[in-house]
Amino acid sequence: MNRIYDARPCSLGEGLLWHPERGQLFWFDILKGKLLSRDENRALAWQFDAMVSAAGWIDRDRLLIASDSSLFVFDLESETSIEVAPLEADNPETRSNDGRADPFGGFWISTMGKNAEPNAGAIYRLYHGRLQQIVAGLTIPNAICFSPDGRLAYYTDTPTRQVLAQPLGPEGWPEGAPRVMIDLRAEGLNPDGAVTDAAGNLWIAEWGAGRVAVHAPDGAFLRAVEVGARRSTCPAFGGRGLGTLYVTTARQQMDAAALAADPLAGQLFAVEPGATGRAEPRVIV
Repeated sequence: MNRIYDARPCSLGEGLLWHPERGQLFWFDILKGKLLSRDENRALAWQFDAMVSAAGWIDRDRLLIASDSSLFVFDLESETSIEVAPLEADNPETRSNDGRADPFGGFWISTMGKNAEPNAGAIYRLYHGRLQQIVAGLTIPNAICFSPDGRLAYYTDTPTRQVLAQPLGPEGWPEGAPRVMIDLRAEGLNPDGAVTDAAGNLWIAEWGAGRVAVHAPDGAFLRAVEVGARRSTCPAFGGRGLGTLYVTTARQQMDAAALAADPLAGQLFAVEPGATGRAEPRVIV
């Protein structure tokens, strides 16, 4: 059973983050340049002059936010911003996309072409103030998340329909070559955002399938959780005991007929999945 958590339709809902200290959910409408949230049943929004897509939490009042040209610290109370590092600021054709904090306090962020140009994207890691490119030549990099023990990072280039597992060293930097962990080519499924639960299972939103698929740490498919809109984009665990799965969706480039067939597109859903998540790590800037 899923319910609507927030009915504001996002053009491209993404970047869900449950802030463990605030007990509050944050997410983005990338194409509209908005950070969204709810607080005691109030709808909250912050408007930016750039596309924004992902965040990590630094402390109770500050988030690290990725935009189409930088990583910056945003204070939720004063609504002020301080840049930490430029992010492909010299390339107006790209924007940030998927991102998540790793267990070492680093922050992984992907970029992509604003029109999904082939091979225009990359994945970077910010660690103790240093931004370094990890993977280049990607088209729509997504599904960035980590095993609970910090030994593996996961990611995908959505058009390849494969999710990779990347071994990590003792400080969280990639060591060795990634391997294909999940191959969805035969099913024609499109992996988007992802998160791991307390047991190390991967919960992967599948764009166009209206669901979040659950895969075991060895990649085996376990089950799927239905979402109320077809373009599911990003899952995150939150709520009491981290027992609720929240899922963003999208409605970009949907015409009137498509919206009539998928009227809840772009809204944010909450599901009781019978699983427990993990608290997102703090980002160290």
